[in-house]
Amino acid sequence: MPFPHPTPHHCITHLTKRERFPTKPNSSSSSELDSESESGGSVRRRRWPEPFLGFFLRLSPAKPINALSSLRFFIFLCGVSGAPTPELPDPKAADVYDFFLQWIGKGLLVLHGPKWYEHRKLLTPGFHYDVLKPYVAVFNNSTHAMLDKWEEKAREDKSFDIFCDVGHMALDSLMKCTFGKGNSGLSHRDNSYYLAVSDLTLLMQQRIESFQYHNDFIYWLTPHSRRFLRACQAAHDHTDQVIRERKAALQDEKEQEKIQNRRHLDFLDILLGARDESGIKLSDAELRAEVDTFMFEGHDTTTSGISWFLYCMALYPEHQSRCREEVCEILGDRDSFQWDDLGKMTYLTMCIKESLRLYPPVPQVYRQLSKPVNFVDGRSLPAGSLISLHIYALHRNSSVWPDSEVFDPLRFTPENVATRHPFAFMPFSAGPRNCIGQQFAMNEMKVVTALCLLRFEFALDPLQPPIKMPQLILRSKNGIHLRLKPLHLGSGK
Repeated sequence: MPFPHPTPHHCITHLTKRERFPTKPNSSSSSELDSESESGGSVRRRRWPEPFLGFFLRLSPAKPINALSSLRFFIFLCGVSGAPTPELPDPKAADVYDFFLQWIGKGLLVLHGPKWYEHRKLLTPGFHYDVLKPYVAVFNNSTHAMLDKWEEKAREDKSFDIFCDVGHMALDSLMKCTFGKGNSGLSHRDNSYYLAVSDLTLLMQQRIESFQYHNDFIYWLTPHSRRFLRACQAAHDHTDQVIRERKAALQDEKEQEKIQNRRHLDFLDILLGARDESGIKLSDAELRAEVDTFMFEGHDTTTSGISWFLYCMALYPEHQSRCREEVCEILGDRDSFQWDDLGKMTYLTMCIKESLRLYPPVPQVYRQLSKPVNFVDGRSLPAGSLISLHIYALHRNSSVWPDSEVFDPLRFTPENVATRHPFAFMPFSAGPRNCIGQQFAMNEMKVVTALCLLRFEFALDPLQPPIKMPQLILRSKNGIHLRLKPLHLGSGK
């Protein structure tokens, strides 16, 4: 079944249970037609060798969105040209991503064309493994602080929602990696920024879900928009102040020496030093846009990935035990992980990937076709069509993933990975516009989940199973409630 889209049901203009994606024109199966009763009617449709789950959403009377989960279509839309200068990918769907402009500005998420390519090139060095190495210590410290709180909650011997705590920990880590914060946790000003980012994420999702809010004229007249603008202002004031302080520090030789002697450069340091081929730096507006984009994309997505992984561990205790044995062996008598440990977490990594397959943090992404797509049966999508790539449905497509609903980490052994197309698994999207911070996210997930498994045994609360809710990220409508049993295998104290 395709995963329910958050858009209200009255906006769905057509829904097919299962269609077939076109392949070879002279395939024997391409001539096979099928009839099926749906809502009291007969539906005729053509069978193709590879199925996809699709439905069509209408954001406005003139602009439907075609939501697809065919592997072949993903390959077409995300494919990379082999030319030395790659063809620029299809742009993000403006009708969806323009909602983000007031908050995150024109950063990597919404840019397209040569400007996107230029920014991507400037920011890529910020995610080199030499830059990412020192962040492991940041992940350790933020996670230990969260786990200490969980020790107290676990003493009450009842389940609790882990999602909010994981979210606070992820944002704490991200602010340290982005702004160079120390280990003292979030200050009052930082906490205001945390609340603003959390508020903005919720408000953005509510706008996307509310059909009437898609009209700018209507939206900017509502109390919802005023709350959104206040949160935007709070986030912008924080980012602008940090940028001003850092620029001022760079003018002072002593402060500059302190920054250079720090154990690691933060994301803002790298942005301030980035120059294009002409030696031109990013403007203040571009700096803020990229920082705000990184904060938005790097905090909620990681929160979702970690929370659903811990849910999977509670659901499948045999895999939880095996992961714990592996990380215990790697850590030995230490209480924190180092960079070299991450490559040794073989089974844990496979379990993380399998949880990302079943519960991708970003259930779908949107693109706008820059050229028409013609299918072999005569159907076509014209240039300018809004396309929703349904990652959740692709990851559960039984023609790509046998026994797709079964949690099986061995799908990600090197031998099994080699038999699949690389775009069959794309929790971080794929192609030129894939997630620039995916290695950062995977490193954080490994450190956090490994430390969690060392400190606690996770079990389900049968009275409060999570209810999947696909917003901007994959959440649970009622939270993710788990029971935690302290193990004291590595207290981190």
